[in-house]
Amino acid sequence: MIDIETARADTPGCEGRIFLDSAGSSLPPTPVLDEVIAHLRREAEIGGYRAYAERAEDVEAGHAVFAGLLGCAPDEVAFTDSATRSWLTLAGSVPLGAGDRVLVTEAEYGANAVALLRLAERHGARVDVVPSDASGAMSVGALREMLDERVRLLSLVHVPTNSGLTNPVREAAEAAHEAGALVLLDACQSVGQRPVRMDDLGVDMLSGTGRKWLRGPRGTGFLAVRRSAAERLRPLLVDHSGAEWDSATTYRLRGDARVHQLWEYGVAERLGLIAAARYALDLGLEAVADAVADRAGRLRRGLAGVEGVEVTDIGTDHNGIVTFTCAGAEPRRVAAALWDAGVAVTVSRRESTRFDMERRGLEAVVRASPHYFVSHGDIDRAVDTLDGIARGDG
Repeated sequence: MIDIETARADTPGCEGRIFLDSAGSSLPPTPVLDEVIAHLRREAEIGGYRAYAERAEDVEAGHAVFAGLLGCAPDEVAFTDSATRSWLTLAGSVPLGAGDRVLVTEAEYGANAVALLRLAERHGARVDVVPSDASGAMSVGALREMLDERVRLLSLVHVPTNSGLTNPVREAAEAAHEAGALVLLDACQSVGQRPVRMDDLGVDMLSGTGRKWLRGPRGTGFLAVRRSAAERLRPLLVDHSGAEWDSATTYRLRGDARVHQLWEYGVAERLGLIAAARYALDLGLEAVADAVADRAGRLRRGLAGVEGVEVTDIGTDHNGIVTFTCAGAEPRRVAAALWDAGVAVTVSRRESTRFDMERRGLEAVVRASPHYFVSHGDIDRAVDTLDGIARGDG
């Protein structure tokens, strides 16, 4: 069980506002903030190269830290500057040819969808959408019917940006592997709020971010590639960090996941990312998951009792994202009114998850995402505040 008082003491930002936006960009705990600021100050004192040399072993150790977080080996981990960079790097490394197929779910994220459409256009491939089941989750039965020898990649979003849905990853990965397809998991919204282990889920590749549930700095991302899948990829974005320039006309690619890692990056931010992963591991991922589920469940129950508010989450395995609409009010106005009243939420629009939102006839939803540092009292006050807004008090 997480000590809420300690968690809040480590999160000064939660004292002045009810913060329900960890699915957007969470509040870094003090140890993460201290790590980033201390290294920036050191760079200002002796320069970036020498400051890095002092911390090179700590940066290197980050691969082992994330291996423990993600259930893989240290040489299967690489770091980037965002989840988007991680995902684009991996998806762009999958060999595609004319007539090949890529399968996505209705929960596919907008940035991923655009990238896949461009890749398909370039290579003469095709992107097909796997239908959802009655609950709104990806239908594993429908997936099995769509799989054939032309499917090169199954793109799975673990937790979509616009609802509390959690997709059935392990079952989908097993089905895809039977057809010889690679599986890329977008874990942007799941790592940090629940255990996400590649060895349990059976995925080949994974992408994620530091700034959301992991509570790291912005400008940080990570990816992982299982050794069994690495030899099937053809990395495109490679510099002299991911390959050795061994003669004037030849080079040799690294054989591990760090072939996808670029030479230049913000060292302070990466140290902060590693500190955030250590912080989560020290708390215990199961304890974090229990606390997040507790807060989100309390919020869903509270919202269900507010007249005019409809909770729009789908699926049966819910997580820390809670989405809703307020009758007669555009979601951006609701979010703005909540902000003015001291409650931080955000809005998820159709463009972010077009397949799902169009199917459900939604233009936008208000998205709340309470982390473990949010108290029960915060949740109840947020519900009361929304009730006042819904009744026209704000």
